[in-house]
Amino acid sequence: MGCSLQMLLPLLLLTLLSAHLGSCQHYLPHYRLRPSPSDHLPVPGLHEDPDPEYDPREQDLVERTLRKKLGSNFDPNFMSISAPAQLNLSHTQLELRVHGPMPNEIKKLDLSETPYGKRVKVGKKARRKFLQWLWTYTHCPVVYAWKDLGVRFWPRYIKEANCFSERSCSFPEGMFCKPVKSITKTFLRWYCQGFLRQKYCTWIPVQYPIISECKCQC
Repeated sequence: MGCSLQMLLPLLLLTLLSAHLGSCQHYLPHYRLRPSPSDHLPVPGLHEDPDPEYDPREQDLVERTLRKKLGSNFDPNFMSISAPAQLNLSHTQLELRVHGPMPNEIKKLDLSETPYGKRVKVGKKARRKFLQWLWTYTHCPVVYAWKDLGVRFWPRYIKEANCFSERSCSFPEGMFCKPVKSITKTFLRWYCQGFLRQKYCTWIPVQYPIISECKCQC
């Protein structure tokens, strides 16, 4: 239950670059995708240029074509083409019950020892109930909620994950649930380069990190 080193997790960074060539010429914003080590997940909201000139057109959003381009990377468990019914609801899949085997650091706790060297007798039933309570209290569930990535991603909607953080997960208090593992899902990103009137745009695959496991840490 002590503090552990936080794992470095990839964070998708989209850097908007624009260069001015004279008073009336502009480059189209150039989106670069670069994984960067970070312990900050989920990915923060992106600041997009609001100009609709940079959006894909109707003929660029043909589902059959995009499905073929994405191929086996399409995962309906984490992505949706149309707006999910739970889009505006948070914590829609919060699971507070613990699953699987009890962690060894809890299972091996010796409840008969006291800070003053005196030993106390704890019955098997009381010990089992206390350890189950402690396991539940320190459990860090992954909380899922749908997020709209905007028209420049396909599929547009992603099921993003957070660590449950409404209270401390330790006893005594002081530690909180933090991400320790992540998975990546491949989406298509609308990518443009060149001059505004002579721009070239296409869909390119990008990897988007999603929290997959949380643990109680300092």
